[in-house]
Amino acid sequence: MLDYTTNNAKSVWNNCLNFIKDNIQEQAFKTWFEPIKAIELTDNVLYIQVPSKFFYEWLEEHYVKILKSALQKELGPGAKLLYKIEMENAQGNKKPFTEQLPSTHREPVKTQELDVPVQQKNPELKNPFVIPGIRNVKIESQLNSNYSFDNFLEGESNRLARNAGMAVANKPGGTAFNPLMLYGGVGLGKTHLAHAIGVEIKEKFPEKTVLYISAEVFTQQYVDSVRKQTRNDFIYFYQLIDVLIVDDIQFLSGKSGTQDVFFHIFNYLHQNGKQVILTSDKAPVDMQDIEQRLLSRFKWGLSAEIQHPDFETRVNIAKSILFRDGVEMPEDVIEYVAKNVKTNVRELEGAIISLIAQSSFNKREITLELAKSVVEKFVKNVKKDISIDYIQKIVSDYFSLDVETLCSKTRKRHIVQARQLAMFFSKKYTKSSLANIGSLTGDRDHATVLHACKTVDNLLETDKQFKGYFEDINKKLSM
Repeated sequence: MLDYTTNNAKSVWNNCLNFIKDNIQEQAFKTWFEPIKAIELTDNVLYIQVPSKFFYEWLEEHYVKILKSALQKELGPGAKLLYKIEMENAQGNKKPFTEQLPSTHREPVKTQELDVPVQQKNPELKNPFVIPGIRNVKIESQLNSNYSFDNFLEGESNRLARNAGMAVANKPGGTAFNPLMLYGGVGLGKTHLAHAIGVEIKEKFPEKTVLYISAEVFTQQYVDSVRKQTRNDFIYFYQLIDVLIVDDIQFLSGKSGTQDVFFHIFNYLHQNGKQVILTSDKAPVDMQDIEQRLLSRFKWGLSAEIQHPDFETRVNIAKSILFRDGVEMPEDVIEYVAKNVKTNVRELEGAIISLIAQSSFNKREITLELAKSVVEKFVKNVKKDISIDYIQKIVSDYFSLDVETLCSKTRKRHIVQARQLAMFFSKKYTKSSLANIGSLTGDRDHATVLHACKTVDNLLETDKQFKGYFEDINKKLSM
């Protein structure tokens, strides 16, 4: 009898779907009706399975009339609809059909159903960004419209990333750059470019749902969903996004639960042609405490590095800031600032603003002399650029070795420790990737560098003599 009722249910529901499909937009049909499964038809009552309470609430709030029309067209005016929801606990284990909810367009059933009016439900289930107490089903993008491609200046240091971002903005989910991973040091423009891509997509494709979120906020939302036992709703919310932008994805390091839920969300979005954009302070190959299955997906698309801007780009950035603020500055002053403030774009902008402020508040003309005094104070506490070659030279001299011996294949204990220290300090004081550090230290791989860094950390806790070596070299590099 079960097979008979199930077959009947599927037949009735398919006819309902044909009717519904002709009366709503294609994207809405795919999102809200294709995931539904017909379970059983008994006494003019059609049981359908939906993924979550969130799904049920959305259907009841937005599509109850068309559902009623479709069902009564098939089964007559006495037709009734009952939802069965696949619940999920905090560990992700599914418990099918543990909760039944009636449609609001029929009389309540005096059995085990839970009949709660939609308007009394917790709005947080619908949208993690909704302020409690305010009903708003619209998903806001959280984008900063001040960040655009127009004010993101192109140079050798960011050309690949910017052009890839433009390609994604013109065809989200339709290029080979999915996911698009933007990585690089602090203050180089990763967040700016990520926002710019999202802003451009919203302008060109206003129907698409775009969401920018930091990995830290994503993690907090996930923790809250586990506490409130709404993990299923949390996942379904993120499956609705057409373009998901996650900033500082390295924040997920060591957070196995958040990584697991993001893995499933990522898979769903990617498989359904949705665009994923990520930013990180390091390349996927250099990330630690991130599951391999997640790292492999980060590498599916394009990983584009944003490097430190060259002198020409820094000059153009400085001129752009001055133009934005309506300030004129002598060419020699602009070039001086650009030449001496080269750590990142953020500090360059800070130096320009400081110079403008000094001139304005003290009513002094912007001269090279004023620029020198401002820049000197501004960069005094900025860490010097230290190269891997310089670090290897300092370490080699300290241990009375030459650099060639330091980078050789020998396994003598004192040379191995010197080599490990050189790799550790290269990671600490430079922005180079682990792969690049290994390549410049006797053509070794990133795993060897990672092992060296962990060994140094362990020896610092267990070997006093080694700790003395470390502190001596660190002082030399910090001078």
